[in-house]
Amino acid sequence: SAKLLPADAASGPVPIRYLLVDVGLKPRQVARRVQVGDPVSFATEPVELAGGVLAGHSLDNRASVAALTHCLDILQTRRHDWDIWAVATVQEEVTLLGAATSSFGLRPDLAIAVDVTFAKGPGAKDWRTFPLKGGPVLAMGPNIHPFLFERLKEIAEALEMDYAVEPTAGMSGTDAMALQVTAEGIPTAVVGMPLRYMHTPVEMVSVPSVERVGRLLAEFITRLTPDFMATITWDE
Repeated sequence: SAKLLPADAASGPVPIRYLLVDVGLKPRQVARRVQVGDPVSFATEPVELAGGVLAGHSLDNRASVAALTHCLDILQTRRHDWDIWAVATVQEEVTLLGAATSSFGLRPDLAIAVDVTFAKGPGAKDWRTFPLKGGPVLAMGPNIHPFLFERLKEIAEALEMDYAVEPTAGMSGTDAMALQVTAEGIPTAVVGMPLRYMHTPVEMVSVPSVERVGRLLAEFITRLTPDFMATITWDE
C-alpha cells in the first residue's frame, strides 16, 4: 500500500527496495523453493471486454502473433508468389537476439516487424498515441525502408482501411533495429497496432484492430510480384 511507503516513494513506480512479494509460504519453504534471480510474473487471466476489446498480460507481443496467425489463415485461400516465414522472436525487449539470429539464418529478401504502439487512453491522448480501435499504424523513420512504407500505405488506402503514421525519429524500439542491419542488410518495415497500458498486467487491445493488421500483411504479401525486389528504389 502507498500509505505504508515513505513520502518520497509513495507516488510513481515503487522502488525495488520497497517491493514485497508474498508467496504465501513459511520461511523454510521459501528458502528451499525461491532463489535470488527467480523471475516473477503476473497470473492475470485474460478478460473479454465490450466492443471486441481484450485485456490481459503480455499482449505485447502476443497480439503480434495473433495478427500473423490471421495473416497466415488468409493466405491459405489466396495465391502468393513468395515464400513466407512467420517468426515469433524472443528477447525483443532486451537484446533483439531472436530477430537477429532468425533473420541471419533465414536471410529473407525483406522483413516486416509486427509490434504494438501506444493507444489513446486516460492520461495518454496526445499526438504520440493512436485510437485503440483504429487501423494499422505504419512506422516511418531510420529503421524503415521508405519504399516498403509507401507500399504498405498505398495498399491500406486501396483497401479503404484506416491507418496512421507513427514518426520514429530515432530507433523504433522494435525488432526492425536488428532486422535492418542483419548480414548485408534487409529492407524492413514496421506495422503496429494500438495497445493501452503497455507493459502492465492489464494491457488492452482491440481484436478488430489486430485482424486489420493481419489483413494488411496478407494483402501486401499477395501483391508481391516475383520481380518486386528489382522495383525497390530510394528515389521519389
